[in-house]
Amino acid sequence: MTPYASKPWLAHYASGHTATIDQDYPDALSLFRAAVARAPHARALLYFDGAISYSELDQQSDALACAWLERGLARGDRVAIYLQNVPQFVIALVAAWKIGAIAVPVNPMNRSRELRVLLADSAARVLVCHGTLYDDVVLPLLAEDDTLKPHVMTTSALEYQTRNDARLFAGMTHADGATATAGISHAGAEDFATAIAAHSGQKPPPIELHGDDIAMFVYTSGTTGVPKGAMNTHGNMAFNAQVYRDWVGLREGAPILGVAPLFHITGLVGHVGAAFICAAPLVLAYRFEPGVILDAIAEHKPEFTIGAITVFIALMNDARATREHFASMRRIYSGGAPIPPSVIEAFRARFGHYIHNGYGLTETNSPTHVVPVGRDAPVDAASGTLSIGVPAFNVESYIGDDMGRPLPAGEVGEIISRGPMVVPGYWNKPQESAKAIVDGFFRTGDVGFMDEHGWFYLVDRKKDMINAGGYKVWPREVEDVLYTHPAVREAAVVGVPDSYRGETVKAVVSLKPQASATPEELVEYCKARMAAYKYPRIVAIIDELPKTVTGKILRRELRG
Repeated sequence: MTPYASKPWLAHYASGHTATIDQDYPDALSLFRAAVARAPHARALLYFDGAISYSELDQQSDALACAWLERGLARGDRVAIYLQNVPQFVIALVAAWKIGAIAVPVNPMNRSRELRVLLADSAARVLVCHGTLYDDVVLPLLAEDDTLKPHVMTTSALEYQTRNDARLFAGMTHADGATATAGISHAGAEDFATAIAAHSGQKPPPIELHGDDIAMFVYTSGTTGVPKGAMNTHGNMAFNAQVYRDWVGLREGAPILGVAPLFHITGLVGHVGAAFICAAPLVLAYRFEPGVILDAIAEHKPEFTIGAITVFIALMNDARATREHFASMRRIYSGGAPIPPSVIEAFRARFGHYIHNGYGLTETNSPTHVVPVGRDAPVDAASGTLSIGVPAFNVESYIGDDMGRPLPAGEVGEIISRGPMVVPGYWNKPQESAKAIVDGFFRTGDVGFMDEHGWFYLVDRKKDMINAGGYKVWPREVEDVLYTHPAVREAAVVGVPDSYRGETVKAVVSLKPQASATPEELVEYCKARMAAYKYPRIVAIIDELPKTVTGKILRRELRG
């Protein structure tokens, strides 16, 4: 018998939680329809000083769905949503589901090359984007590539609110898209607000969705090659939205703060899905900016959020942040990137809140492993690694060797998981799908281990391991040591070519405001705390580490 068969992690579950739960809703649209039915006048979206009720969100998504049907969209067609965290993102998402279309969330930081790949791979029939992105990216792309022929709709980040915060919207005018009342179309594109107004009061024909219908193609980041469209089903999303509600204990109608980008799986499920299943308002603020987010917290009093740890590092290093800002919060979770234990403790010391860890991927619709509410995740004594939690409801998980065979407790291998949240595969990539998902078990490519008590730990990505003179060095372990230095704000460790050792360890760090440290000091600090083959031989100090829009540090850009 393997150490996983007895599910030792169940001993850590919160009181009343069981190994499995029954799924309340078969599909993501049912989550939304149920919220509209029981709380039509409750606020669904809060955007600066603007608000949209669940009834209004229902009506506007109905109208947009009718506009798309009139333009020939059909069930199974793809709708690309190339937007920041704005109400239009959610309206377009729900409208797509109402006609059985598949949403394709697109990172608004993507430029022509990345956008071309996603539009071509998904064969998107519609593209919804900001007017600024249309002018700067979309229009030039469509002019040079006539194989791409999406129907383009433009909108403005200035809609649905009047505050126009200068920290985010400096230099923008309503000519960048549509006003709240009368649209300003861009040449070759249709105005989003005008299309909704033209079909106001109309309803699309009723549609029946099933759990295995595709809700979204969510593209992987492409850090290991060409992005792949994970086919996230309605059943996947509905189940993990329920995991958020039931595991975290989200309350009906309690505001959720949207700090993760909506195009990312955390934003889609941990924000949108979680809000829908609780008939709760989702607080949006265009994109992450610490001061703006602090204002949104003070104004809307959210009770829950989940985001990359870099979000909470940024808030912690903002001099304006106070304990009072976080007084309304009942639960704070982080996922998407490893968490240094020292950051967790520093955040708790300053704001009185423990950040619970969570782990999942695009292919698992966000969490498969989560720290139970009210529990501190243990820290592995040998490596200093913070646990990612325990398998959530209905999850089978184990650590496997290169052949996928279970390893004993404590041994390092690949994290492999199966459950209702795992996608069926990648769009138009059967070989990659068959390699990644075997008998429903998803091979994550992440290296970790399970201790004898059932806690799981993430060591690093396989591809990031450094081979220094025949010794394995996991960047995560070096980074965790660097984070304990009082001057270090953020850290990333990579392997760089070395004529003697083959590879050597390089650290790139940014410092806290008003803090100082020299590269030599940081080398000596690590040297005193690590085995000789692990400590960084090279340290570079820069102002800001490069990150994805989701907050993950881009190690690949630091190897030069």
